[in-house]
Amino acid sequence: MQETIGILLVNLGTPDSFKTADVRRYLNEFLTDGRVIDIPWLPRQLLVRGIISPFRAGNSAKSYKEIWTEKGSPLKYISQELALLLQESLNQASPPDMAFEVELAMRYQQPSITNGLTALRNKNCSQYIILPLFPQYASATTGSIHQRVMEIMATWHTIPPVYFINSYFNNPLFIDAFAERGKAYNHEQYDYVLFSFHGLPQRQLRKADNHNYCLTKPDCCQNLHAQNRFCYGAQCWATAKAIAQKLQIPAEKFTVTYQSRLGKDPWIQPYTIEVLEKLAKEGKKRILVFCPAFVADCLETIYEIGEEYQEEFTHWGGEKVQLVESLNAHPLWVKALTRMALDALPSASLMHAH
Repeated sequence: MQETIGILLVNLGTPDSFKTADVRRYLNEFLTDGRVIDIPWLPRQLLVRGIISPFRAGNSAKSYKEIWTEKGSPLKYISQELALLLQESLNQASPPDMAFEVELAMRYQQPSITNGLTALRNKNCSQYIILPLFPQYASATTGSIHQRVMEIMATWHTIPPVYFINSYFNNPLFIDAFAERGKAYNHEQYDYVLFSFHGLPQRQLRKADNHNYCLTKPDCCQNLHAQNRFCYGAQCWATAKAIAQKLQIPAEKFTVTYQSRLGKDPWIQPYTIEVLEKLAKEGKKRILVFCPAFVADCLETIYEIGEEYQEEFTHWGGEKVQLVESLNAHPLWVKALTRMALDALPSASLMHAH
């Protein structure tokens, strides 16, 4: 009997359109998630629905309009293409007694995780692999996806075997794929290289720390070990170092920075925009920027780095902020996801024979 394995590929989400009402709806769902803004329910609702969403929706809508294409939101159509390519790849890689079904879901808005899981169940899947499109683990991203899947499956009478992929920040194939992207830009032609990751509030890093180690010294994230193996910052540094090593970028020519912060609380530092200002004022003219927390180009890469930060950098006397494209649907990235999906199963050792 052939066994069918369901793969739920999950990205963050995107508004249905760049209209202010749709952006507001998206922000409300996204920011009222207790893992994203981790304060009690009532203050969170009042903050998001009463202050953040009404004030940010209009500006965010203008930003989304800048990156919107005939196919819609880049994050969504890139993720859809990736899901199709992963399906094809798994069809070719799977043994005769096993089939794979891939469904794409978004943590917020459409297609929903509920619909994705229901589609897989309707295809008679006997086991499930939950594969978030976030290389580094954070409670606000991967943790939220895993929690939502568990909440939905808890309502099913039959709960099947489920395998949650936690992170793949140092997966060799993932690193190879980003390095391949970087090869299109000779880093020697740039004055400095930034690895810019999505930021997180410092309190969320501390909450994830069970060893009272987090943020106790300035460079605590720069080396990965048993005490900080689940630390988002440490995983970001591990990713950056691995890509830099692959591309032979010397240690003195790159650093890790964080972008896209919200609110006035301290977030993980240094902030990308402040480092760019410092580099410009030091006379650096050309900066190469990788964004290895984002595997699909989106608002944070195309617009925030490619447009906003470019404009600011020029204002400070710099010339070029060159974004290295995300993995999107790169063949090496499809290969990496295929291997991850196969390896997630207990029978992975058998699959290597195929």
